[in-house]
Amino acid sequence: MRSLLLGAVMALTAALGLHPITTLAQGAAVSASPTFFRETDQVTITYDASRGNAALAGFSGPIYIWTGIVTNLSATSTTWRHVKSPNFGQPDPLAQMTRSATNPNLYTIDLTPRLFYPVPANETILRLAMIFKDGTGATVGRSDTGGDFFIDVWQGNYTVKIVDPLPTGTPQYVAAGTAVNITAEATEASQLSFTLNGVPQATATGTSATRSITVSQPGRNAVRVTATSAVGTAVDSVIFFVRPVVTTAALPAGVVAGKEDGVTYVSPTSAILVLTAPQKQFVYAIGEFNGFQPAAAGFMNRTPDGNRWWVQLNGLTPGQEYAYQFLIDGSLKVADPYAEVILDPNSDGSIPAVTYPNRKPYPLGQTTGIVSVLQTNQTPYVWQTTNYQRPKETDLVIYELLVRDFVAAKNYNTIRDTLDYLQRLGVTAIELMPVSEFENNDSWGYNPSFQMALDKAYGTRDAYRALIDECHARGMAVIMDVALNHQFGQSPMVQMYFDGAGTTPASPWFNRVARHDFNVGNDMNHESPFTKYWSKRVMSFWLENFKIDGFRFDLSKGFTQRNTLGNTGAWGQYDASRVAIWKDYADHIWSVDTSAYIILEHFADNTEERELGNYRHGMMPWGNAHFAMSEVAKGFVGNSDFSYGLSYLSRGMTRPRLVGYAESHDEERLVYQSINSGNQAQAANGYNVRTPAIALARQELVAAYMLTVPGPKMLWQFDEVGYDVSINFNCRTCAKPIRWQYYQDAGRRRIYEVYRAMNRLRQHPSFETANFNIVGPGSSLRTVRVQGPGMSTVTIGNIAVVSQQMTPNFPQGGKWYDYLRNDSVDVTANPTFTMAPGEYRVFTSVRQRLPANSTLLGLAEEADLTARAGFSAPLVYPNPAVSGQAVSIAYDLARPATVQATVFDVLGRVVTTLPATRQASGFQTLDWTPTLAPGTYLVRVQADGGPARVTRVVVR
Repeated sequence: MRSLLLGAVMALTAALGLHPITTLAQGAAVSASPTFFRETDQVTITYDASRGNAALAGFSGPIYIWTGIVTNLSATSTTWRHVKSPNFGQPDPLAQMTRSATNPNLYTIDLTPRLFYPVPANETILRLAMIFKDGTGATVGRSDTGGDFFIDVWQGNYTVKIVDPLPTGTPQYVAAGTAVNITAEATEASQLSFTLNGVPQATATGTSATRSITVSQPGRNAVRVTATSAVGTAVDSVIFFVRPVVTTAALPAGVVAGKEDGVTYVSPTSAILVLTAPQKQFVYAIGEFNGFQPAAAGFMNRTPDGNRWWVQLNGLTPGQEYAYQFLIDGSLKVADPYAEVILDPNSDGSIPAVTYPNRKPYPLGQTTGIVSVLQTNQTPYVWQTTNYQRPKETDLVIYELLVRDFVAAKNYNTIRDTLDYLQRLGVTAIELMPVSEFENNDSWGYNPSFQMALDKAYGTRDAYRALIDECHARGMAVIMDVALNHQFGQSPMVQMYFDGAGTTPASPWFNRVARHDFNVGNDMNHESPFTKYWSKRVMSFWLENFKIDGFRFDLSKGFTQRNTLGNTGAWGQYDASRVAIWKDYADHIWSVDTSAYIILEHFADNTEERELGNYRHGMMPWGNAHFAMSEVAKGFVGNSDFSYGLSYLSRGMTRPRLVGYAESHDEERLVYQSINSGNQAQAANGYNVRTPAIALARQELVAAYMLTVPGPKMLWQFDEVGYDVSINFNCRTCAKPIRWQYYQDAGRRRIYEVYRAMNRLRQHPSFETANFNIVGPGSSLRTVRVQGPGMSTVTIGNIAVVSQQMTPNFPQGGKWYDYLRNDSVDVTANPTFTMAPGEYRVFTSVRQRLPANSTLLGLAEEADLTARAGFSAPLVYPNPAVSGQAVSIAYDLARPATVQATVFDVLGRVVTTLPATRQASGFQTLDWTPTLAPGTYLVRVQADGGPARVTRVVVR
């Protein structure tokens, strides 16, 4: 989880002069003196860091203006040109502002536009565009709506402007009877007339004047200043809004206790909106139902405890999607924290229609910022799998994957198309890295903002449900990775109580200062009843609405209020308050779904992990065996004891609840480590771990050891084919190459088959035993011994880079079977085995067949296969395919045969027939370059005219 792309996208776009947020946001945070200046005049720009988004409020270091201009050649009135500074991520001395001696949040800079900006002589400067930043660009001051600031350059025309109060782009809210001072300036001596809602209020003569006007009319009030001179007439105005008196009222009867916040659908034409926002003065619900205006019908009631705001919307069109926000205290617009769908004007445009068809467009011109979406009368998803039972703990083989880096199309539909591959591998559960809304569309997902909305970058809600449904049809569980330790700046819960330096002490959910050193974003206070309510709502939502099978909780050790900043060792010590928090959350999850998995990225003192693992149905801490297994893979012995990471018995747990793994998204790839830092001590003798073929072969040893230790296990995507691209390729969290072609490489395909065979073996009931041990920690000769009901298993291996003699201690004499070699040996005399470097063997006391059509052996040796149809179900790679680009149709032949492949459309019409080809037994492929219209097709393969096997391929 750790590293996140904090500000990287913003910094890159800004450095290129591209500004995705171009809302007109003059705002009271920025002013110019003189008010009217030409491009050849010197002007003083003043920035109040405590206003706008206040991100730089109280900042102690130097602040720089990051600025460009809008000219007569700009595409729009907000399109920047000719950015002043060369590099957003570095300080520019010429752009440094001067801090006021009396107000540390006030900064100024003097400039003459024509001289300051690199603008050609043939362009006319119309506006100055700017944001403000620290030296590195990590912290950026923007408008209160997250936009850029703009100051108009005077073009010499006759103009009047209200300079106090400065316009903010939204109405200014006041109580009835408020007297406001209005100051206006004109470009020459004029008759200045002040009106309120069209009624004359005062007059003055000159270039500037200030008049006091009392605003009392409920709702919208327009103050207008008209300047008249011999030159002509000019007008400027400012809007004030007189809000109604807040009504205190209990939540209406239609709201369900425990599910108050968010949207309650009362009928096909009405909905109740509820927002938790303690200590706020007033709130409006604004949206497409009222033109995003603060209408009386959207003015929200406050509950008697002062914590919640609510309003009932009536007259909605059944089934219509409505975008909406909450306008808080007249200045802050936020989306609903409990929204199930949000629209982001800065990210949605890059999402392909094939991933998210019929996406509701953003209401451009009506509002700014992220909006939430409500919809009455939604069509419910019809679940197809109703008799699904979850895998037992001992049968769990979890496959962790990141949608972005697993399939090129980066969506749920394509993941569903890969389930044949995962099921064949023996995977019993997939664990998706976070898929709830995160900031931007390119991320690991650990920078969350809306925890009950799916990020549209991966697909629709029903596409996600269809993936879960299909997994369940195959007996596979789906586990969601969620990050409830923290949230980032797009979160409305953060925005509601943020002052630029962090979340304020008034926040119901967040700590202003994180309680531990590993925190990122805004640290959540899980002792707060508000945070507990929110967390439990999130947990219930996914279990109830998407039928997921459980959660993997990111950074679960962070769920504490014990302050350990500066002492990471203390953070990991037993924490009774943290234990109580997790027991409370577990009880809630199990009250919704008794058998749901609760997986924790905890890494705390073992007394704490053991207590959580042994509690009730059992939470399941991650067991990180990466370092030890990397030593095994690289051929080093000293620190290769993997028992603590893989064996729940080594932790004192009473049930198999330790999720052991050799790789996760947080670790470097084992093959990459072997190739770059493997043992070379025997290189001169021909055994160099850094040789790719040897590095790959040693992954089989890792698989054999890891998967014969009883208890749940986890693979990280493409472990099974020896993925060898560094975690730091491009950057730690950047997108990685997708290497499906590895499956067709013989050495890598063998790793897949070993993983597949081991996954099949561990489904034997004997692996439910607690009678197992790992023999030889610290030795280069390691044994995993499992003595279960009906069968015992002994796995031996040589970690060293030299051959060694090994005499295993079998639990019993007699005939044992070499599982992966289809061989047998009599161990009554306790034989000695000569083990080559990296060699391993898996012996079972009862013969076990390899998976059907395994390519580990000549398939003729698998006698039971010869009676089958002759070949395995075909797989198409890549899938989806791209028209005009080659794909492979892969399968296993049990014996030599003539293979014929035919492609049909969904109506059963033949669209392609590949030439019949005579092939030998074993793993085979047919190459095919589809030249078809986009759509779904069926590929039928026959061997010697026998029964056909069919698979589906999607052509893009």
